[in-house]
Amino acid sequence: MKTNMGRKTALFIIYVAACVLTVSGCSWKKTVTAAKVDNKELTGHTAEFKQEIIKVTDGVYVAIGYGLANSILLEGQDGVVIVDVMESVEAAIPVKKAFDNITLKPVKAIIYTHYHADHVFGAGVFTENKNIDVYSHKKTLDELDRVTAITQEITYKRAMRMFGTFLKNDELENCGIGPFLKFNDKTTMSYVRPNKTFSGETLKVSIAGINLELIHAPGETDDQIVVWMPDKKVLIAADDYYKSFPNLYTIRGTSYRDVLAWVRSLDKMLLLKAEYLVPCHSRPITGLNTIDTILTDYRDAIQFVHDQTIRGINRGLTPDELAETVKLPRHLAEKPYLREYYGTVAWSVRNIYNGYLGWFSGNSTDLNPLTLKERAERFAKLAGGNKELLEHARKASAEQDHQWVLELTDKLLQITPDMSEALELKALSLRALALQQGNANARNYYFSQAHEAEGRLKLTQAKIDADLAHRIPLAAIFAGMSVKLNPEKSVDIDKVAGFYFPDTKEAFTVHVRCGVAIVEPRFPEKADITVTVNSHIWKEIATRLANPAVALAKGDVKIEGGIINMVNFLGLFSD
Repeated sequence: MKTNMGRKTALFIIYVAACVLTVSGCSWKKTVTAAKVDNKELTGHTAEFKQEIIKVTDGVYVAIGYGLANSILLEGQDGVVIVDVMESVEAAIPVKKAFDNITLKPVKAIIYTHYHADHVFGAGVFTENKNIDVYSHKKTLDELDRVTAITQEITYKRAMRMFGTFLKNDELENCGIGPFLKFNDKTTMSYVRPNKTFSGETLKVSIAGINLELIHAPGETDDQIVVWMPDKKVLIAADDYYKSFPNLYTIRGTSYRDVLAWVRSLDKMLLLKAEYLVPCHSRPITGLNTIDTILTDYRDAIQFVHDQTIRGINRGLTPDELAETVKLPRHLAEKPYLREYYGTVAWSVRNIYNGYLGWFSGNSTDLNPLTLKERAERFAKLAGGNKELLEHARKASAEQDHQWVLELTDKLLQITPDMSEALELKALSLRALALQQGNANARNYYFSQAHEAEGRLKLTQAKIDADLAHRIPLAAIFAGMSVKLNPEKSVDIDKVAGFYFPDTKEAFTVHVRCGVAIVEPRFPEKADITVTVNSHIWKEIATRLANPAVALAKGDVKIEGGIINMVNFLGLFSD
């Protein structure tokens, strides 16, 4: 009898342990819920971004609702410090005017919390062409150069969709972390390159009598810094906290965001015991206990998603399976500051998987898949042909099975890219899905691609003025050349070009060798072509602000090795 009781007890303990340790266990099912955000909730979230200047405490003011991000004014004894400067000149001008209504003390310094466009491209409005110190982490310079040189074109296009920049007013609710992004082909960028950087954990400075600690706190970006005002117990949170589940991955595209580093940054912030928390998106928060609770929940939500994703990975789950199963527990999912207005758990899970294991799901079917067109053609064959596949799409549309419509029309458009009815059906479903979304990024992306499918929207690049072009380092311009090389045009080419810039004494080698461009920061020993030009002229040519033929005719550009050879060489770096 005692033996049986002991055995039953042991079995019960094993059963309970199994419930706790498996995703499908009874305990998990009771505590984890899918917290779906609906469109009405997103509409209500717009109130978070009511345009106004909020006084946080004496000498600390935050401008909300003027653009995607906030700008923060710190008033000192004989001047002010501006933390983050909006996304464009047009966004920054009304903020500067509002700050001038508070104080006319001169700007003594600017602080960039990180490199994202909505935090840096309105700087010239605040500096007013004066030599003003600009503080950032050292990594900010590297990040700005990388984005400018390597992926600017595609991330710009995807950002325009994600933020709904070209949407009509009745389509754009908000951007999840701000009311709108005032950054497009009609706005102006005015970026001032940081001249005061640090590479350690903390930089302590006193500006205009204000004691500040700039603390490296990676989160959305590796260069992120938070600003601590120890005398006032004010913590400027950068993008490590805002009122939404965080963008652990952004659909505009980014390198891997280290979510555990983000958790560690929040732990640093908690240790400060702030009495005022000023996010760079959404409204400020007051009260030590309230701030402690919010930041604790925020860091726990991020760690939960990370840990449960890794737990699922080790059980062999694929990204699709993980996106279905990893959900925040109820006590976190229902918090207003963890609703999925901006980031989502599912997108985060996929990013964490990719960050640890890369693109491969573990299923050998994915190792060498059919091309998209081959897959579409075979899909159509299974349906009985293109006409039958189109009929399935029509039926799905009539049944309001909109995700299925997108998948079917994508197959049809792989086979016939300009099939008008497939484009129409796709646009209808994109609009229908947009209206169902409580996530601003998803809503805006759906609506934007609906306009593109209808032929009503062609994404255009933002304008770069001469002042901004001159601030781009030559190294960044040349770094971008390698990824612009056309492989078909250059597969049989082996040529070396040397570039010398007398005004800066810089030199670069560009060696095109059978489809690869090798760029080095030195002048070549032997060159087929050499170019001598002052840096500001070349920067204007590279950013298409100046015509190379005109510059050549004026004598601003000197070429050895033949003008035609140079034209042909540069022609390799185009579509």
